[in-house]
Amino acid sequence: MVLVDKRILSGGLVMIIAGIIVTIASTEQPIGQSGMSEEEVIDLLIAEDQNQAYQMLSGILIGVGFLLILISFGARRKKDSATRKEKKPAE
Repeated sequence: MVLVDKRILSGGLVMIIAGIIVTIASTEQPIGQSGMSEEEVIDLLIAEDQNQAYQMLSGILIGVGFLLILISFGARRKKDSATRKEKKPAE
């Protein structure tokens, strides 16, 4: 039996799923054409910048979610964490 902190694990899974959804949603690359006007070029540059930001966001979400999943396998609660007592130094 593997001891896993289920809240951290579920949070990591949710972040990975959200990152995958953002990746799938931002797969359309804006395409330019020859003979575009200045306004169309500016709109294209803005669309490319937004697409790059979505790709970065999805990468961050997937990375942090993966780290949370890894942390969940090492995070165990101590049974006596609520009743800790301080040890007095010997005199």
